[in-house]
Amino acid sequence: PLVNIRAGQFFLSIADLWIYLCPERNHLELSRNKLRLIEGLTFQGLSSLEVLKLQRNNISKLTDGAFWGLARMRVLHLDYNSLREVNSGSLYGLESLLQLYLSNNSISNFNPEGWGFCERLRELNLSYNNLTKLSEGGFSKLVNLNSLRLGHNSISHITEGAFRGLSSLRTLELDHNDISGTIEDTNGAFTGLENLNKLTLFGNKIKSVAKKAFSGLEALEHLNLGENAIRSIQPEAFSKMKNLHIQSDSFLCDCQLHWFPEWLVTRGLKAGVQATCAHPESLKGTSINQAPSQSFVCDDLPKPQITVHPVTTAAVLGKDVRLTCTAASSSSSPMTFTWLKDQETLRQAEVENFAHVRASDGGVMEYTTILHLRHVTFNHEGRYQCIISNHFGSSYSNRARVTVNVLPSFVKTPRDITIRTGTKARLECAAEGHPTPQVAWQKDGGTDFPAARERRMRVMPDDDVFFIMDVKPEDMGVYSCTAKNTAGMISANVTLTVLETPHLAQEMEDRNVVVGETVALQCKALGSPPPRITWLKGEEPLRPSDRHYFTPGNQLLVIGSTTLEDAGRYTCVMSNTLGTERAHCQLNVYQRFEECAPFSSPSTVTVGIIVIAVVTSIVVTSLVWVCIIYQTRKKSEECSVNTGACFHTVCICSAFILIYFLHKSFIYNLCPCLLQMRQLSLLMSPVTCPLRALYQRDRTCAYGWSPMVDLNPTDA
Repeated sequence: PLVNIRAGQFFLSIADLWIYLCPERNHLELSRNKLRLIEGLTFQGLSSLEVLKLQRNNISKLTDGAFWGLARMRVLHLDYNSLREVNSGSLYGLESLLQLYLSNNSISNFNPEGWGFCERLRELNLSYNNLTKLSEGGFSKLVNLNSLRLGHNSISHITEGAFRGLSSLRTLELDHNDISGTIEDTNGAFTGLENLNKLTLFGNKIKSVAKKAFSGLEALEHLNLGENAIRSIQPEAFSKMKNLHIQSDSFLCDCQLHWFPEWLVTRGLKAGVQATCAHPESLKGTSINQAPSQSFVCDDLPKPQITVHPVTTAAVLGKDVRLTCTAASSSSSPMTFTWLKDQETLRQAEVENFAHVRASDGGVMEYTTILHLRHVTFNHEGRYQCIISNHFGSSYSNRARVTVNVLPSFVKTPRDITIRTGTKARLECAAEGHPTPQVAWQKDGGTDFPAARERRMRVMPDDDVFFIMDVKPEDMGVYSCTAKNTAGMISANVTLTVLETPHLAQEMEDRNVVVGETVALQCKALGSPPPRITWLKGEEPLRPSDRHYFTPGNQLLVIGSTTLEDAGRYTCVMSNTLGTERAHCQLNVYQRFEECAPFSSPSTVTVGIIVIAVVTSIVVTSLVWVCIIYQTRKKSEECSVNTGACFHTVCICSAFILIYFLHKSFIYNLCPCLLQMRQLSLLMSPVTCPLRALYQRDRTCAYGWSPMVDLNPTDA
């Protein structure tokens, strides 16, 4: 017997191997030897070979290119060996292969890309191996496959899309596996098999058939569910079936199955279904075809009913997670609990199970199972599902997704900044976590950024930098950088201090007061840091006293009971770390005259009375003057020319004398103090200035009408 075949050795012993060749010389059989390894290029030179049999050896590995040169190979037998996998390069060069037999090996996985070298394959036999799961797209390269045999494996889960691309498949054998949830809890496992005609699920662990368990199998005619302990079938599960085979003695003959016997008769499938009832007790052992239709009732809950489903959870790395699942049942049948992760059974999970009587119904028990995930890592991420089963069936919970997150942590933390106005502020903040945290900024607890409103803000998301251009005092404040993801949020604060030289918010004003009054001098200074304010009179510092008061911050100087000595130049000195600025104002203090005390602060009514009196005197004087002129002209017509002229002259002189004494007696004798008041000087000027021009020949008053604050009663 052959022990090994190495490249090149085959040609040296071709005569010895001739007996294995068929007469057609296109068949080679090397079965029942002790071959353990087939290396690359082993069969180079046998380009005409069409059938190769390597059965019942001890081949455990096919190296890449093991069958290179067999481009015309149509049939390859590798069954009854010790192969553990089919790698990506094992079948390289078998572009004409139609039939591949790999049954009775120890294959537990295969590389889907490996099927790409034999895309013309029509029959594939992988039965009697150690396959446990069919993953999505596992056979998508075999677009011409007609028959796929996967019986007698340990397949318990078929992922949605596992048969995608097998549109030509006509026969699919899945008998004697561990399939249950694929049929009981629909997940679209048979999508893509629109031309499948025959499906065998004989001898699996199927207890119930979901309504859409065979959705996508539009052409399915033959279905074998024999030797499955099927308890229930949902309506329309076999809507297009032409040949149905079911064997079970465990049917739950309740109201949910009322439709099934009549449907079998209508479709002519009664002969292929050999099923007897296991519940209720009155129908136990009775064929479903012979049970009275009125006996299919729902009086209890023998099959578990899920009442509490596990909840999708976002866990923090390193923390513990609990998933809870509860079901109710009226049956005393033993209950089993199973947890799945991504459709695969958790073999070594920490599970806590307990039962209690439902408070609202003493005849119903509630069963709870709790899955504990300790110190979760990223390996715990996935979709979890619980299955609660008893003799009458299984109930599947919703799938709960568990995601593992990492709290954000800063990799760049912002720092306090002190900066001058007009320059650029740069704030850095970056964080890491899972999922990637979102970084955001706030100012003083809000999102109102003066720099953003004025388009002076720049955010660089790729560089984790936040810029403020042309910094202004209003940009000063506390900025918060927050990093947030589904695990939580962290924040860091940074203070932006803007430095600004001292300056006045509004100019200082000169002030005029009367002796004894109170006056306030304001120096409203701005700057950052806030400037320190000191006051000078002349060049001497001012200190608080009985008459000198300072408001907090020294922005207001209050002088009470002013005296003539308080008059002068006052200086406000504003200082901070950036420099010192000065501002000035003048304080004028005027003497209060005693004789005018009653009129020192004349009211509006008093001033009005005085004005009316003055105007009245002028009007009366003018009327007298008009009367005198009128009488003089009248008399002149009656007298002679000389006499009239003389009388006219006398009248004129008399009128001037009368006007003079009326003004003089009123202005100087009745109220001499009014002419010394600044408040009435301008008001009196239009009246008194002409008199001064007349009596004193005062050109300044005559031409400029200057205020008459310097008139005295003795000016006459």
